[in-house]
Amino acid sequence: MFIFDAHLDLAMNAMEWNRDLTWSVADIRRSEAGMTDKPDRGKNTVSFDAMRTGNIGICMATQIARYVKKGNPLPGWHSPHQAWAQTQAQLSWYRAMEEIGELVQITDVDTLDTHLEYWKNTDGKKAIGYILSLEGADSIITLDHLHRSYEEGLRAIGPAHYGPGTYAFGTNASGGIGVKGKELLKEIEKLNLILDATHLCDQSFWETMAVYEGPIWASHNNCRALVNHHRQFSDEQLNELIQREAVIGVVLDAWMMVPNWVRGQSTPKSMNCSLEQIIDNIDHICQLTGNSNHVGIGTDLDGGFGTEQSPMDIDTIADLQKIPELLKKRGYSEMDIVNIMHGNFIAFLKRTWK
Repeated sequence: MFIFDAHLDLAMNAMEWNRDLTWSVADIRRSEAGMTDKPDRGKNTVSFDAMRTGNIGICMATQIARYVKKGNPLPGWHSPHQAWAQTQAQLSWYRAMEEIGELVQITDVDTLDTHLEYWKNTDGKKAIGYILSLEGADSIITLDHLHRSYEEGLRAIGPAHYGPGTYAFGTNASGGIGVKGKELLKEIEKLNLILDATHLCDQSFWETMAVYEGPIWASHNNCRALVNHHRQFSDEQLNELIQREAVIGVVLDAWMMVPNWVRGQSTPKSMNCSLEQIIDNIDHICQLTGNSNHVGIGTDLDGGFGTEQSPMDIDTIADLQKIPELLKKRGYSEMDIVNIMHGNFIAFLKRTWK
């Protein structure tokens, strides 16, 4: 089954974790043996080879760099200019991967269709298609920087990440979008960028819904009805997105999959965290809509965590191929499974870009 993954922090892993994604997952793990600077050292799940093995032919690939003002305890850059420079370093890495045939950028319907045909009809090593997404807009110094990013292929943007941001408030924060946020949303609409609602706190989410009329999705979000934390979306929020023809990508971060997860203490095995909970989230969204047209996969694998905080039946990203059979066992049809694994996100892009 062809897979579209709506959220992977590839460049972050390359530029901040210093992982060479042209290596195998096993080689990256061996290279990190004994390292303790990050909790997921030696527990990565993503490499280009693992993506190819899992038939993950397209992903939304992020740029991410948080700007933190004085007094903000979160990790990040001390000026928006530093944050911008970090996103440009990440962009340079994506370009370098294009030059050696590991990646190919997708920016419109023509390049999307061309890549789908290429992936279907090419044998051997294939270049993985990537669409550029910005997670958290703090690095956008001015609206001119947004236009520059668009010219480089940026096609989706999340106004906030964790904490208070320049344009909106994100996870573990509370606040609205303000004047700068509204100006950013207006420009996002003009450019026909996809607004990624993921990470918006409740107040920023609803204030955004009141003023934004462009294309919107949630690249990596689970259901608050199943894990009661504000990082997930409530049924009311999910229904708002569904009414706007959005797609919600379910995320494989264990603390968002099972209740009462304690970071650094809980383990996937002790909490019985498996892909079954991902199917629960998929099913919950499908039951809200009465169909399979508004849910997809947005794994966030290696998004600051590894196998220590992933479903216990995931060793590498290639194990996403277990999902179709699990959906089949729940009574999902072949067409439903196609929709969920790639069809919904691809159809969304074609509608948005046509």
